[in-house]
Amino acid sequence: MRMDADARLAAAAGGVARFLADAAGLENSAVARLQSTVIVACKEAFEHLNRLHSQLDLEFARYADRIEIALSHEGDSSPAVGLDAIAGFAKPSTEGTHIPSAFAGVDRVQYETHGAEVITRLTKYLGQDDVSVP
Repeated sequence: MRMDADARLAAAAGGVARFLADAAGLENSAVARLQSTVIVACKEAFEHLNRLHSQLDLEFARYADRIEIALSHEGDSSPAVGLDAIAGFAKPSTEGTHIPSAFAGVDRVQYETHGAEVITRLTKYLGQDDVSVP
């Protein structure tokens, strides 16, 4: 799926993830968390797009043991998703509490580059307890 930086398209990508998770038999709460994670990841990736490279590519794959969603773009060598958010180092809010991880819907986040292409891969394992990235 190739998309411009449009929140409506991010929601559509979340819908695809929701469909795959539901078809894989995940519980409703895990389905909703995966959908939200994909929407947030798309919106964050949009911030790395520019005039020369204005589209985000998404690839969805369902395997026997997992669902993978790869977000890729060309240009800026930053990951499609902020590393601080992935690693759980979100800044505290003004009240002193931490912002909940927007990526709790996945079990693994990988970041790689291939030349000018930057790929962030989100993985949700199936058939395991709902253990998520903090």
